[in-house]
Amino acid sequence: MKEVLSQSEIDMLLNALSTGEISAEDVKAESKSDVIKTYDFRRPNKFSKDQLRTLYMIHDNFGRLVSNFLSGYLRTSVTVKIASVDQLTYEDFLVSIPSPTLMAVLSLPPLKGTAVFECNPAFTFPIIDLLFGGPGEMPSSLREMTDIELSVLKKLIGKMMQSMSYAWSDVFSYEPVIENIETNPQFNQIISPNETVAIVTLATTINQSQGIINLCLPFITLEPVISKLTAHYWFASQDISGADEAKEIIRNKLLNVPLELVAVVGHTDLTVREFLGLDEGDVIPLDMEAGDDFELYVNDHVKFKVQPGLLKSKLGVRVTAKVSGGNNHG
Repeated sequence: MKEVLSQSEIDMLLNALSTGEISAEDVKAESKSDVIKTYDFRRPNKFSKDQLRTLYMIHDNFGRLVSNFLSGYLRTSVTVKIASVDQLTYEDFLVSIPSPTLMAVLSLPPLKGTAVFECNPAFTFPIIDLLFGGPGEMPSSLREMTDIELSVLKKLIGKMMQSMSYAWSDVFSYEPVIENIETNPQFNQIISPNETVAIVTLATTINQSQGIINLCLPFITLEPVISKLTAHYWFASQDISGADEAKEIIRNKLLNVPLELVAVVGHTDLTVREFLGLDEGDVIPLDMEAGDDFELYVNDHVKFKVQPGLLKSKLGVRVTAKVSGGNNHG
């Protein structure tokens, strides 16, 4: 509803206009600041701001994971940072990307439907150059990728999808599967052109080459889990109770890790000739006196002083002291 001015307010406004304190243009400008925004019912916004914000946080983490993976895999400096998250129609997305480009059509089981992972030439060609022994530079002119190059890049994208699955794990668990690889955007009509999609754009830097990665997530694909794409759900999945449960799981796993225990009776030095001359019944003098404590090594680190004994019918040792700052087994 529009606010109705009282008679006194109207009089004050007229007086200000007559004295020149404000002008008619100022009144018009102020009224235009509250104009009604147009809404296109043919292209409705299906993703809320909160859902787009959650997608931003998820793929900001994805960018860091991919940066670390590619830097180690390619043995060069690679930076992947999220640039934006927007919603538009699938047709607008296809028009905005270059040709040729690398487009991987993904299925996201258990979700129905597909998504598109698009990497532009400024990202793919330096990677191809690096993988085939080059310095990681762009070619002098764009060209179509060969079947061998597409096969290599398909495997690389498959490894990158592992990072995406991990980035989504706090919200929803799925395993992306590459269904198809295309280089012409017009051949990827996976959904209706007027369907709403979320476009996650990441800026990449490989050496001096700056490229773009786009992830296209159709609303109809994410609809079963759209209620989880909220900041409340995102932070609730990372609460302290969940961290305590994770610590307990890790602790139980560590308790079942096998350790090697070795009780060392003593040491001595023998020549090769003496060693080869040993026979059954020979006595080897050690550097220990009778009654001295043995050293007990845990995974090649001396940790305890022990005394020999019997446990039922088996040989055993009894811990007599703990050794701090133990050395490796010599």
